Amino acid sequence: MLIHGSGPGVTAWANWRLVVPELAKSRRVVAPDMVGFGYTDRPDGVQYGMETWIGHILAVLDSLEIRCADVIGNSFGGALALALAIRYPERVRKLVLMGSVGVPFELTEGLDAVWGYEPSVKNMRRILDYFAYNSQLVNDDLAEMRYRASIQPGVQEAFASMFPAPRQRWVDALVSPDEKIEQIRHSTLIVHGRDDKVIPVETSIHLHHLIADSQLHVFGNCGHWTQIEHSNRFTTLVDSFLAE
Repeated sequence: MLIHGSGPGVTAWANWRLVVPELAKSRRVVAPDMVGFGYTDRPDGVQYGMETWIGHILAVLDSLEIRCADVIGNSFGGALALALAIRYPERVRKLVLMGSVGVPFELTEGLDAVWGYEPSVKNMRRILDYFAYNSQLVNDDLAEMRYRASIQPGVQEAFASMFPAPRQRWVDALVSPDEKIEQIRHSTLIVHGRDDKVIPVETSIHLHHLIADSQLHVFGNCGHWTQIEHSNRFTTLVDSFLAE
């Protein structure tokens, strides 16, 4: 199961489109849009938060009759994957955390901009510049596509309700306690871009120290988009790790 991040206009396909076809060659791949994001419904009165998102993950697994899955989480999705492994360890076989939230850090300028997005092509372009180390990956067409996704009916309203200012509290709300993370016994692959301007690489270093059976891979010349900027190397690394 692949769990996406929390950028405006995000969908599972936008996050994982370069990864899914390769991983699916040798295994079943499930990549849902989390409740409040993408094309999944936004029920009236839903309270967005860890309990809701963890419940959604479990409901997807149950509906597909998947007892135990390898779980890959990107950024915000990493915090959900981490919490799932802590609360329901029997539902997780191996864990992959990429540019993950889930431990304390000071809100970055990049994450504040991402969560504070107000719809416009200009603002979307500015946010995408935070994500990528390689500026050639960001162009007006991509900004226009993500902008259009962000203004679909109900999308911005849901997004704005998730992370209103002051935003440090939402970083803190996604944190799992160190002592709980230390209890994780799953084999864990931790991946981060050295030049990430959204989630500092120190978060992954901290996770690596806490999780006994973990390995940490840091990609140079890479921002928050490891799975896009280094898609072939990322996918090869994950594929090999899951096959062990």
